[in-house]
Amino acid sequence: MNPTREKLTLETQRALRLRRENPKSSHQQVTCFTSGTSFDYASTRFVYMSDHLHKGEAQLVTKAISRMLGEGSAGVLVSLMALPESESGSLRVGSRLLAIESGERVGTLGAAELDEEVARQVDQFLSSREEAKSIKVGEFAANLAELARVQLLFERIEAEPRLVIAGAGHVGASLARLASLVGYRVTLIDDRAEFVSRELFGSPSEQGIDLVLAENWSDAVRQAIATGRRVSVAIVTRGHKQDEDCLRAAISRNPFYIGMIGSRRRTNIVLDKLREEGAYEEQLKKVRAPIGLDIAAVSPEEVALAILAEIVAERRGGSGASLSSWRRP
Repeated sequence: MNPTREKLTLETQRALRLRRENPKSSHQQVTCFTSGTSFDYASTRFVYMSDHLHKGEAQLVTKAISRMLGEGSAGVLVSLMALPESESGSLRVGSRLLAIESGERVGTLGAAELDEEVARQVDQFLSSREEAKSIKVGEFAANLAELARVQLLFERIEAEPRLVIAGAGHVGASLARLASLVGYRVTLIDDRAEFVSRELFGSPSEQGIDLVLAENWSDAVRQAIATGRRVSVAIVTRGHKQDEDCLRAAISRNPFYIGMIGSRRRTNIVLDKLREEGAYEEQLKKVRAPIGLDIAAVSPEEVALAILAEIVAERRGGSGASLSSWRRP
């Protein structure tokens, strides 16, 4: 496995500070990764050079990152890392452009034609699910021959992934604890007060788990999912009725991932019920039921691991297959 080191740039650190100072959005976090040893020098130089940027320009990028996170959007921070000595003019090392998935752009790399070509790469980079990528302009913009050797760093910036868990029994509680450790912002829902008591989640690593006592399953799930952007939903309740209510609410929000625990028979009963009610087949086909990867899990903790493994694989674009399968033809 290639080493991956999380590294916050100066601008994303400032964005984090702004988010913490805003009580309405204090839960938002930003992740900006630099992957592999080949980026170490470039990233250090990038952070160093950022102090030489015009203060007003840097503040605009910082505020835009903060706003973007508050809206639940994702974007790409593109930084000019290396400039051949032959280059001059408006380009400078440390310049940056924030390109948001909505199409909005903040900042500049110093040349309008370069900004345009970079903006065209944003959707492709976000869909690739890479966290960071070092690339020369000539690799994606053959028409900019004079800038071919300019080195850029693409970095994904988005809020931490969210996981909504409906059901705080043994599996749900184990899943909440594990997902929180992995870096998900977790909301755990149940209609039994004793199952979402803070006393059950008292360790430092569990303080970030949002505990919700549901008076109505459907309302609680819909509210927790909100817009559904980059949200995974795990339905692990204690019965058919609760499953139906939660799944009905979940598919109405169209989250990134929906999974439901249970045997094939139990999950088919719930899916058939929603189908009879008029749920679109395309929506039901997206539901992972039974939830999780097949690791022959037995204990609640093992089941939680199987569920989270599937959620992470879906988010990262993994296959869920054994990495050593090539050894066994």
